[in-house]
Amino acid sequence: MGFLAESALVDAAQHRLDGTVPAHDHGYLVIVTVLGGHGWHTSPLGRRQLARGDVILLRAGAFHGYAECRALRIFVICLDPALFRQELTWAMADPLLGYLLKDGPYAPKRHGLLMFRLGRRALDRCADRFRALAELRGEPLLRYRGDVIGNVTLVLGELARAADDARDPRELLSTSHFHPTAMQAMRLLESRLADAWTLAGLAAALHVTPNYLVRIFKSSTGLPPMAYLTRHRVETAAILLLNTHDPVAQIAAAVGWTDQNYFARRFRAHFGLSPSAYRARGASP
Repeated sequence: MGFLAESALVDAAQHRLDGTVPAHDHGYLVIVTVLGGHGWHTSPLGRRQLARGDVILLRAGAFHGYAECRALRIFVICLDPALFRQELTWAMADPLLGYLLKDGPYAPKRHGLLMFRLGRRALDRCADRFRALAELRGEPLLRYRGDVIGNVTLVLGELARAADDARDPRELLSTSHFHPTAMQAMRLLESRLADAWTLAGLAAALHVTPNYLVRIFKSSTGLPPMAYLTRHRVETAAILLLNTHDPVAQIAAAVGWTDQNYFARRFRAHFGLSPSAYRARGASP
């Protein structure tokens, strides 16, 4: 359950769970929607009984599991992060989608998870999109890319509205103030991940001062540029570790760290595991 083929941008399918599913993580964004049955969700946020309409969104590397499941029916959508650097780049600058995909899961003490519930009508509308995505599973992406992206976008819209309704009103819509230069900086860092970036070099490429760049970037993303780069590097490395057989040293170089020991320290600081241990654990159901 929940494995993303190398050639796929999206995988979507319904699953039935019985018993216990041990704690595990994934190298891509995962959205779980509960359709029926009984069970508990376990994560660093604690243990929560699941009900129809519950949604669990997990960023890459977030750990979770299931317990005491009895005919628990869930629909799982796995999204390659490349989607948000290609077709869905705009989503990160949208206030509601930005909260769903970025600000919400990365809020303090959320551990990369966002949990909320869909109302009956919203769930019914999503169910139609789920069926369409399930039918498209296995179809050639070159012929059905528009259909897949369209259905995913409609699901994300429903989820974003539900997540916004459930959020603490004290939270700020930071993405509503997403500076275009900050967006340009993000795209530049993500598209040239292997480059030996420095703050001064990034600022020069954008024709702004380093202090100004730090101010607008942190205001938009919650992180300074170099911290954002580090996070993106380790998340990309996690995806490569789980979905390729490339040597660890090659993956380290691909994400911009030629010193494998330094890469291992940064990876462990983010995920709590060495790259080799993370790969060995794998992405279990």
